[in-house]
Amino acid sequence: MDELVNQVVQKTGISQDQATQAVQTVIGYLKNKLPGPVASQLDNVLGGQGQSSSGGMMGQAGQAIGGMFGGGGDNPNPTS
Repeated sequence: MDELVNQVVQKTGISQDQATQAVQTVIGYLKNKLPGPVASQLDNVLGGQGQSSSGGMMGQAGQAIGGMFGGGGDNPNPTS
């Protein structure tokens, strides 16, 4: 989760505390809205599991979440 918070700080310029609150709010929202199995995968990603050689799932999750909210010029999958 720290990596995601750091990305929010870098991309928005808000404080670390504000970014942490924002990330926690979004994660809570997603967990409530996503189907159970998908929500549990979110916990796995945020727990640092499933790292990949392409920057890790955390970076991928950050890009996906940013894309959902219209922030993604760097989304590697432009169809999402």
